[in-house]
Amino acid sequence: MKKKLRVGVLFGGRSGEHEVSLLSAASILKAIDRTRYDVVPIGITKQGRWVVSGDAERLLSGDFSESGSTALRAGDPQHTAPAAVLAKGQGVIVPPMPAVSGGGTLVPFEREASAISPAQDVLQLDVVFPVLHGTFGEDGTMQGLFELAGLDYVGSGVLGSATGMDKEVMKRLFLAAGLPITNHVTFLRQEWVKSPRKIIARLEDALKYPLFVKPANLGSSVGISKAHDRKELGPAIELAASFDRKIVVEQAVGGRGNRAKMGKARELEVAVLGNDEPVASVVGEIVPGKEFYDYEAKYLSEGSQPIIPAKLTKKQSAQVRAMALEAFRACDCAGLARVDFLLEAGDSGRLYLNEINTMPGFTSISMYPKLWEASGIKYRDLIARLIDLALERKAEQDQISYSR
Repeated sequence: MKKKLRVGVLFGGRSGEHEVSLLSAASILKAIDRTRYDVVPIGITKQGRWVVSGDAERLLSGDFSESGSTALRAGDPQHTAPAAVLAKGQGVIVPPMPAVSGGGTLVPFEREASAISPAQDVLQLDVVFPVLHGTFGEDGTMQGLFELAGLDYVGSGVLGSATGMDKEVMKRLFLAAGLPITNHVTFLRQEWVKSPRKIIARLEDALKYPLFVKPANLGSSVGISKAHDRKELGPAIELAASFDRKIVVEQAVGGRGNRAKMGKARELEVAVLGNDEPVASVVGEIVPGKEFYDYEAKYLSEGSQPIIPAKLTKKQSAQVRAMALEAFRACDCAGLARVDFLLEAGDSGRLYLNEINTMPGFTSISMYPKLWEASGIKYRDLIARLIDLALERKAEQDQISYSR
């Protein structure tokens, strides 16, 4: 009988997307094939403490209600198995060195005053599924730790994760690859603090309202605002600057042609799966319940409507899918990504590449698994395929010589 792979499902983290990560992990932990994998839930608290549960199976099979007035649409993150692991788990550390027998390890420790004393037992892992969204998880920092520790892991490497997180660097790579993007301006928080009038003048000289104001490094639409005029622009910049030192301001995409409806762009999404030979899913569309697809529309309210597949011509669909693969390669991604587009309304609307997300949401309402389900890959099989891709990528990396 083939030995089960021990898979660490990593969730939580110090990001503004902590709660979304708990829900993504809860879905994966529920659906993963236990006949193929021994599963180890690993949580990271908002303070950055790594924990595992001393009784993980009980936590995963327990009855956790989905209640609370502030619950996300996929369930209350504070009443999921991952939340219980965070609350009751034993502290662990990941030594930044490969294990002698291959794979990686988690070393338990106890905190006494300021000292950290390693315990006797270590937990061996074959592969990690880092269901971490946003900073300190999806931005290359965690991937660097995995590389040092010799761990196989799901998703993009250090470079792909970092470029997929930083919206400005991402746009530079898209431009270099000849992909169409929206007009935008990037500046630093310190520039805004020193001379807000100069920044506003620069924005109004280069772009036309309405404008989308975004932190360069974050996901799930956290910190994003739509500014219709100068009065709304200042507060939008302040909000974005509270989440990152770099701010990206984009000109909204409008409509073209006689059939344009109020100049509102269509929001299209494609799921990409693979390493060196990636494939694209069918194209999906999100019709936001609000003016745009912000955090509330994604996770709190019920008004947004996914349309899978999107109502496009065969030519349009082929173009969107091809561009998704080009974006994936331009950012040196691996494993998985969701690529988002904006299509101008009307019969002659132009297509723009918006951004790439290297660890898209895995909640029960997330587009990434839904797009693959519509393309013929079930959720459980998708998880297994991602783990296989992680192993394939590590096997190829092991062929590289690092010394003479």
